[in-house]
Amino acid sequence: MKFLDEAVIVAKSGAGGAGCVSFRREKFIEYGGPDGGNGGKGGDVWLECVGNLNTLIDYRYTQLFKAKTGMHGAGRNMTGAAGEDMVLRVPPGTEVFDDETGDLVVDMVTVGQRHLLLPGGRGGRGNLSFKSSTNQAPREFTAGVPAQEMKVRLRLKILADIGLLGLPNAGKSTFVSKVSRAKPKIADYPFTTLHPALGLVRRGSMEFLVADLPGLVEGAAEGIGLGHRFLKHVSRCAGVLHLVDVTQDEPWKAYKGIRKELGVYDEQFESQLADLPEVVVLTKTDLMLPEEVADIAKEFAKKTKTKPVLMSAMEGEGVDEVVGKLSDFVTARRVMDAPVAEVEPEYALRDAPEGHE
Repeated sequence: MKFLDEAVIVAKSGAGGAGCVSFRREKFIEYGGPDGGNGGKGGDVWLECVGNLNTLIDYRYTQLFKAKTGMHGAGRNMTGAAGEDMVLRVPPGTEVFDDETGDLVVDMVTVGQRHLLLPGGRGGRGNLSFKSSTNQAPREFTAGVPAQEMKVRLRLKILADIGLLGLPNAGKSTFVSKVSRAKPKIADYPFTTLHPALGLVRRGSMEFLVADLPGLVEGAAEGIGLGHRFLKHVSRCAGVLHLVDVTQDEPWKAYKGIRKELGVYDEQFESQLADLPEVVVLTKTDLMLPEEVADIAKEFAKKTKTKPVLMSAMEGEGVDEVVGKLSDFVTARRVMDAPVAEVEPEYALRDAPEGHE
């Protein structure tokens, strides 16, 4: 399935059906009176969050989504049928914006969540509803309420617990393939990953999602390269795993470059990516001698004020330590987000009537 994380569509609710002008005509009943029914209600436009989607590709080639119009009323006091609703199904993490004003309409984050985007028009009144003591044969009716239309922008932010950062070919896909069952494309050249991929990591009884994002390059926050398009997916994460290739010249410069891009992105989009908890890892340590890796790690810590973890995903060295640190981030976030249980006040039992517990 192709990945698409932004789409602009037009949603239109259904108009209400018109009321009916009709008079009862039966044998031996000369003046039967009005019996025109009301029009049916137009269909609503709903947003629904579903769990089996992780892309907005369904909205790439179709931009107009319309609910059905309500049926007109009919004689014999028959109300028109209501129009069928239009349900727009989106993956968890989809933000919905009014494309004209830029205002956030709703954030769809929970599977099963539903939001009424546009209500359908109310049906018109038939002439029976205008009957009164002074108007026994009304010919008045009303048309249904017109449809509503709205241009919306759908923006998907993947709901992952951990986001992977680093330059292209830093070893992100290799790490994901080793700690989960995800099978991202792996090759010895930059920009192997062209769109985010999710991997489910299990550590004991705990599970969390890791997002493998396309590598960043200098100038990413201004739109250079591929990674800038996917930085927004990191904003919902509990923490980030920053991978740095130990075999490159002066790896601390690569680390500082990515940190700089995060800062620029935060200023531009008023986010807080640079403040997320971070594990810094020097990868591909199996390609160098241990003493060389140790010297580089010492220099890296001196230049960046950050002590890196040494890891070789291919050999499995340091992987458990990294996964343990990431699980700590996820646990801390889940504890913070967990609802606080309501405790019954003590006086509720102390003041209970006799004979009651």
